[in-house]
Amino acid sequence: MTQHEDSLGGATPPRPASSGAPFLQVRELRVHFPTDDGVVKSVDDLSFSVDRGKTLGIVGESGSGKSVTSLSIMGLHKAGTARISGEILLDGQNLVGMAPDRVRQLRGKRMAMIFQDPLSAMHPFYTVGSQIVEAYRIHNKVTKAVARKHAVDLLDRVGIPNPKSRVDDYPHQFSGGMRQRAMIAMALSCDPELLIADEPTTALDVTVQAQILDLIRDLQAEFNSAVIIITHDLGVVAELADDIMVMYAGRAVEYSSAPDIFNSPQHPYTWGLLGSMPRLDRERTERLQPIKGTPPSLINVPEGCPFNPRCAYAGTNGDLSFTLRPEFRDVGGGHHIACHLGAEDRLRIWETEIRPKL
Repeated sequence: MTQHEDSLGGATPPRPASSGAPFLQVRELRVHFPTDDGVVKSVDDLSFSVDRGKTLGIVGESGSGKSVTSLSIMGLHKAGTARISGEILLDGQNLVGMAPDRVRQLRGKRMAMIFQDPLSAMHPFYTVGSQIVEAYRIHNKVTKAVARKHAVDLLDRVGIPNPKSRVDDYPHQFSGGMRQRAMIAMALSCDPELLIADEPTTALDVTVQAQILDLIRDLQAEFNSAVIIITHDLGVVAELADDIMVMYAGRAVEYSSAPDIFNSPQHPYTWGLLGSMPRLDRERTERLQPIKGTPPSLINVPEGCPFNPRCAYAGTNGDLSFTLRPEFRDVGGGHHIACHLGAEDRLRIWETEIRPKL
């Protein structure tokens, strides 16, 4: 596991802070998709916040609602397909219910997203430079020549060699790592105040992964942006995140600072994620332990705690885990969990059963 870094230095003067409120606040967000088989509850009562200059890591298995959450913030769900309720406050403005044209004005300028697959996210018929130019000119009244110079500067900044010539290449002419860098350049073209990175290192080799993460961290320090990293890889959030939210079945099950999540996790699902992750910072004597079973259907989420079919401790509190949905509550120091296990049981299990095997 990579050592978590707490401080982010700024190369340029930071943006002025707002009036004490987090730059992004998500409150009781629900994103449901009606289908012929039933309602898919992709996100169900989710709340979190991110300050300028800070990074939130959102982790969980595929289907936990991570990407749906990010697309909701960006206003990218196709009209009529999703039922969205709750609040998404971007610097005090509620994006839920906002006119699509107004959200489009904010997208790119105040918030931007790095998509999981840049090859499919970038248009194959247009050069990389022309796509960055278009994104920049939408929000800035400049000539094509000025925008092109800006695109070359951005490609150079994100580490693409020979940017003056490569600005005229097409996405398929870039390697996977270079495409991801180009996607970051496009996302940063208008200096967004919120940057969402959805699995930014998927399918990249380890060396390129480290370079991409360093790049995101350096650019965040320069622009003082709020950053959300969405991933299933705890190693990625160990490198970047200030706070971590663990999602399962469309809900948050644990939320705390990154050191707390790695040093004293309190939810059985988080224990399972840590137990299934290889460690390079110490010798491991036990085999990796995958989480048994599979994530539940979001149409038929189990009664009570959604994790109960896969939890080894579901029967320790009578029938509570099978009948009552656990409240997402603060268990001290801003550490939130949704679990029926008592404090003494959680501490005992962590100290005697889980921690020795990690």
